[in-house]
Amino acid sequence: MVTLMPTYIYETTDETKPLRRFEITQGFHDVPLQIDPETGEALRRVISRGYGVIVRGASIGPSLGSCGSHSD
Repeated sequence: MVTLMPTYIYETTDETKPLRRFEITQGFHDVPLQIDPETGEALRRVISRGYGVIVRGASIGPSLGSCGSHSD
């Protein structure tokens, strides 16, 4: 079984130093990082627009009857 975990973007917050931005994979329930594990600087998690979901296969939309369908 494959467990998928989201990738979060973090960036340093000290404006007197060069910006460092990186991605890290964490579980939904993991506590957000507050300190950069490499530099020890304070961090914030960046809220991004996110990524689209890629569905592989021939279907280009929901299958018939998957949602919003009415049956008599």
